[in-house]
Amino acid sequence: MKNNKQIEKIDFVIIWVDGDDPEWQKEYNKYRNVDGDKRNSRFRDMELLQYWFRGVEKFTPWVNKIYFVTCGQKPTWLNTNHPKLVCINHKDYIPKQYLPTFSSHTIEDNLHRIKDLSERFVYFNDDTFIIKSMQPEDFFKNGLPCESAVMNYSAPRKEPLNLVPFVNVATINRNFIKKDVLRKNLRKFFSFKYNKYLIKNFQFIIGTWFPGFKYFHLPTSFLKSTFEEVWQKEYDLLDKTSSHKFRVLTDVNQWLFKDWQICSGKFYPRNTNIGYYAVIDSDTALYNAIAAMKKRKYKLFCANDEDYENFDLMKSELKKAFNDLLPEKSKFEI
Repeated sequence: MKNNKQIEKIDFVIIWVDGDDPEWQKEYNKYRNVDGDKRNSRFRDMELLQYWFRGVEKFTPWVNKIYFVTCGQKPTWLNTNHPKLVCINHKDYIPKQYLPTFSSHTIEDNLHRIKDLSERFVYFNDDTFIIKSMQPEDFFKNGLPCESAVMNYSAPRKEPLNLVPFVNVATINRNFIKKDVLRKNLRKFFSFKYNKYLIKNFQFIIGTWFPGFKYFHLPTSFLKSTFEEVWQKEYDLLDKTSSHKFRVLTDVNQWLFKDWQICSGKFYPRNTNIGYYAVIDSDTALYNAIAAMKKRKYKLFCANDEDYENFDLMKSELKKAFNDLLPEKSKFEI
């Protein structure tokens, strides 16, 4: 543990967008006829960002820097003079030919280009939160990312846009030989830390190809060098993805880099019970998520907006729950 802390500093990266911003809408409207995923849930703000910062300050005070990535937007309450906060505009790191972008895939796939970003960083979507005390070893061990390497069949969901897992796993199988990966990392793939999900790795141990990997929709630990390696080996694919103004079914996203780290053996097994992933698409799902948060069993929490029609209720109920957990302003707030 001591050596791990001495190896490298750890940064956090979070991306955010306010779809209600008139200036953003003006730019968006220029491209609204371009093909891609334009669902409301991609851009609407649940107004929970201040609780993300409160959680980081209270539960992970050891973080080195926080890179707050937007298209130039900044909440009025944000203290931009905080010594740990670095505000990053898309144009500060995403190549000019890919801008402007309304695709989280483009924003994610180019994170390694952020100036001064540490080799070890944790990537957060703005619907993923820290709700309990965490240590650096929850994210990195002996300099390597902590991850749950659980094989899973990549099946499309109801909407036709979710083919990204297929493209990701096809890319993985193009670059790795499954039997060699498992042979070299047997203990990492068959760890009791995966709890009930361990059975999936036994289920999919037979077969020439990786069927895919289970995604827990929680903050992901990354090595910046992984992004550089994947860009070097799969430039055309990443260039094509980054060229899309909106998310499309032929894209790859940040999961590719996570899977690449797993297949490279550059990870340590992480307990699958570290976080709670809530798909909020109904009243029942909303209140189940809030109940899970209040139990304080999990360290990480994701409230995923699945175009829930009662958006105002979702916002107000989640804000109440987070305010009960983190009522005091952080130094990231004015």
